[in-house]
Amino acid sequence: MFSTLAPILLQATLETFSMVLSALLLGTLFGMPIGVLLATSGRGELFEAPIFHKIMGPIVNATRSVPFIILAVAIIPFTRLVAGTSIGTAAAIVPLTVAAIPFIARIIEGAIREVDGGLVEAAQAMGARPFQVVTKVLLPEALPGIIHGLTLTAVTLIGYSAMVGAVGAGGLGDLGIRYGYQRFRPDVMAAVVVTLIVVVQLVQSLGDWLARKADKRNI
Repeated sequence: MFSTLAPILLQATLETFSMVLSALLLGTLFGMPIGVLLATSGRGELFEAPIFHKIMGPIVNATRSVPFIILAVAIIPFTRLVAGTSIGTAAAIVPLTVAAIPFIARIIEGAIREVDGGLVEAAQAMGARPFQVVTKVLLPEALPGIIHGLTLTAVTLIGYSAMVGAVGAGGLGDLGIRYGYQRFRPDVMAAVVVTLIVVVQLVQSLGDWLARKADKRNI
């Protein structure tokens, strides 16, 4: 029985990794600039743009407040436009990315706001421009917090990827629903749950290790 389940489980695990990694990378690509601007666009800050700050903040909050499964269904037309289909692993990356962007943006913003303001003032006193302050001071100093936040995001996306299995997205969620729940196979359900637990533990352990390596206090 295990010999027939193992290849399917391995394929589903690889699909889950593909969805989560793609969404995490794309979410960081779009979410990091938004997070940096949210942290530096208030009155008297590096990139002062209070109007942008007042508009973008509520948009980010509103997107984060929508339950993921509702978001995934609501943006199906957008998913079809981007991926050419609304089912499958490639299609699942779209709602996962949309859900990750505001989450990552707030994580980046929070990590940057934790940086000692004295470091920013010292950099500015030495003639650093705003962009240099961000790239040379804020992001390097906030890196451990950012890594912790991205690890949390990855774990959350693993859970979300299991949810989109309910709409035919592939991965471990799809395997658990189609082979475990619908075919009354408790062994498949158990295998999926155990695999998800192991994957989450591995991701969390890797994230914690990277954060310790990035923390200058541990050098």
